[in-house]
Amino acid sequence: MNLVPYLTAEEIRERTPYPELIATLDDVFRGDATAPPRHHHQVPQGHGPDATLLIMPAWRPQGSVGVKVVNVYPENGARGLPAVQGIYLLFHGQTGELVALADGPEITARRTAAASALASRYLASEQARVMLMVGTGRLSRELIRAHRCVRNLDEVLVWGRDPDKAQAVVQDLDDGSFSIRAVPTLESAARQADLISTATLARQPLIEGAWLKPGSHLDLVGSYRADMRETDDEVMRRATAVYVDTRAGALSEGGDLVQTIASGALDESKIVAELADLARGYPVQRPDGQITVFKSVGASIEDLAAAELCLKNDLA
Repeated sequence: MNLVPYLTAEEIRERTPYPELIATLDDVFRGDATAPPRHHHQVPQGHGPDATLLIMPAWRPQGSVGVKVVNVYPENGARGLPAVQGIYLLFHGQTGELVALADGPEITARRTAAASALASRYLASEQARVMLMVGTGRLSRELIRAHRCVRNLDEVLVWGRDPDKAQAVVQDLDDGSFSIRAVPTLESAARQADLISTATLARQPLIEGAWLKPGSHLDLVGSYRADMRETDDEVMRRATAVYVDTRAGALSEGGDLVQTIASGALDESKIVAELADLARGYPVQRPDGQITVFKSVGASIEDLAAAELCLKNDLA
């Protein structure tokens, strides 16, 4: 029996450099991959917030079939564990044979950051120089790395509820090639930022629309459930246009959109395009002072693209 390779987190990082991964996602979103709605289940914990089980399949014509199984445990940080746990399974597209297993959290982190960076390549001002990273979890580091691949960021500000964790992000990324520092006050940092990326498990708004700098771009990665949110109603009122990774996912699971549509702060007509539309040439115009928002909840074709990139020489 042939042994099926297991791709570790380190191997995935080595095989998915952000410039190549971002380009791969752009190509996949232009194509005809199939991504059925993901299975989304709450797992009661008896105390504290529920955990979430996600099952995410995708496949491509003449390509592979993949399934990601992920558990999100919000209280894992207190246990010294990552909130996201899981595995990715990649199958041969013609025979159905299992080709590889891969570390699920690393696939998730890499493709999520790359998708946000791809959106910023289309939506963020080319003059964006200051980025604010809201959140200090595993994904925060990846989002900073990915965004720096698409915009010439001079300064990155990092904010988190725990100042020590914000400082740890800074220490991990401070290689002397750019300015990065932890900030104590979220409002003052948000008022400076050209690009704001949020990746938290917040249930109450963190970013207020009154703080936003004209011409800024918001990359909203957290609030992957309808009862979570990272921004207040005024953010969506001030936004000139809202973009999503997938309309079906964002409108059913993205709390920042679900809740503001329900309150009347966001008219669904303001959600103008998906990431696939941008990849296929949707005409983005950025008049002076325009504020854009990108909301992602995750798309299984992103996982498939990352897994196929990891094994591109083996699948050829």
